Amino acid sequence: MFNNITRKSSPWQLSESQVTDEAFYVNRRQALKKMGFVGAAALLSTNSQADWFSKTPIKPFARQVLSAQQTIVTDEMLTPEAKVISHNNFYEFGTAKNDPVENAQQFKVNPWQLRVSGEVDNAITLDYDDLFKSFTLEERIYRLRCVEAWSMVIPWIGFPLADLIKKAKPNSKAKYVAFETLYDPKQMPGQSSRRIGGGIDYPYVEGLRLDEAMNPLTLLSVGLYGKTLPAQNGAPVRLVVPWKYGFKSIKSIVSIKLVEKMPPTTWNILAPREYGFYANVNPKVDHPRWSQASERRLTSGGLFARNRIDTLPFNGYGEQVAHLYKNMDLRKYY
Repeated sequence: MFNNITRKSSPWQLSESQVTDEAFYVNRRQALKKMGFVGAAALLSTNSQADWFSKTPIKPFARQVLSAQQTIVTDEMLTPEAKVISHNNFYEFGTAKNDPVENAQQFKVNPWQLRVSGEVDNAITLDYDDLFKSFTLEERIYRLRCVEAWSMVIPWIGFPLADLIKKAKPNSKAKYVAFETLYDPKQMPGQSSRRIGGGIDYPYVEGLRLDEAMNPLTLLSVGLYGKTLPAQNGAPVRLVVPWKYGFKSIKSIVSIKLVEKMPPTTWNILAPREYGFYANVNPKVDHPRWSQASERRLTSGGLFARNRIDTLPFNGYGEQVAHLYKNMDLRKYY
């Protein structure tokens, strides 16, 4: 059980009651008032998860409760855990939304190596245990907006990417950060078949500008809902960039490389007219095949439930990130 997790309140932080069902939220708060520490998995587990996780090493985090009271800051629709762990885009395991949960359960996350290299003075290699013990873990409740115009609200557990980059000591040539997913066709059937994997040339690659990577919101996630990441959600470590479309939040990362020039990114390579490098959530810039002005917030009602809401610029995080794009034409740099 991992113990180095804290709850952190910030202006951008959504409340826990926005993530769990209201009745469960009330019951959990009553339990927390009686306990100084809590095994989150015991409180959040459901019978429906048992079969999915039977072959996946999901471990609970123990967390100190810093406050039994928390203010509800919005009336956003809630995303149950069962939806978060069963509705995934992870083409390495297939293109249907339920393919990852069905095809990823034999995926081995330990041993693991994450290499930080490139234009740095102190190259770093983290193993599986380092991901959980080398940094102070935080729970952060973020919106996730998919480019397909659906969205969720998810309680991630992780640490700021900036903390890792600082340890690597970037040099003056470092301008961008390039990411790469594990390449293992034996474990990831989509990587061995263009039909299963959506026609992508693997491994999956992504990138950020260095100032985007260093922004306090940018997270390396190692868990959600109080437990380590399920395989289908990008175990053991994934990127979370909440003001960008979800495809930027690359999963199962094995390489982070600081580079001088803008790195290639998978969806921009596959369809450059549809997917730009920046991929900031922007309701005023439509995808060539659909509007981005609104989104379906996924709840237990399903993908086509009547829960359409307006999309916010930068997914609602403009106060924290808009300055990164001052004087940029966001229709051109989409």
